[in-house]
Amino acid sequence: MTETDSADARIIAELRRDARISLSDLSHAVGLSRVTVRTRLARLQQRGVIIGYTVVLAEDVAEHPVRGLMMLAIEGRGTDRILRFLRGMSSVKAIHSTNGKWDLIVELGTETLSGLDDALTSIRKLDGITTSETSLLLATQMTARQPAPAVSGA
Repeated sequence: MTETDSADARIIAELRRDARISLSDLSHAVGLSRVTVRTRLARLQQRGVIIGYTVVLAEDVAEHPVRGLMMLAIEGRGTDRILRFLRGMSSVKAIHSTNGKWDLIVELGTETLSGLDDALTSIRKLDGITTSETSLLLATQMTARQPAPAVSGA
C-alpha cells in the first residue's frame, strides 16, 4: 500500500475481513465518521489501492480441493515460453514472479492428487526449468478474500 496512513490501513483491514461491511459499521470499526470513511474509500479507489471487491464461493474452493504452490527456477531466456505454456494449463490458477532463489511461483488446483501429479510432471518437463519445489496446501487459515475465523477464548 503506497501512501496510505494508519487509518487507511485500518479501513483496508476491515474490508479484508468483510468486503460487504456497511459504511456505518466500517466507520464505527475504524473510529472515523461515515463521511471521512467514504472520502478515504473514494481516494483509495481513485489511487488504485483498492481495485475491486470480490465474493468467494464455496464451490470455488470445492472445485479444486487439491492445491499446491510450485516454485520454479528458470534458466536462460525461456521465461516467456514457459509463461505461455503455464497460462494455457487449466490447473494453473495464478502465476507470480518473484526474486531470490525462485523465478516463478505457480498456484495449482486440481480435483485429484493424480491430476496435480500430472500437472507437476508436465511443468517439470519444460525446457528451461532447472529446479522446482512444490508444497501442497493442506488448509487455508485466512486469505485476503475471506474473513479470518473467529478465535474463541482469546
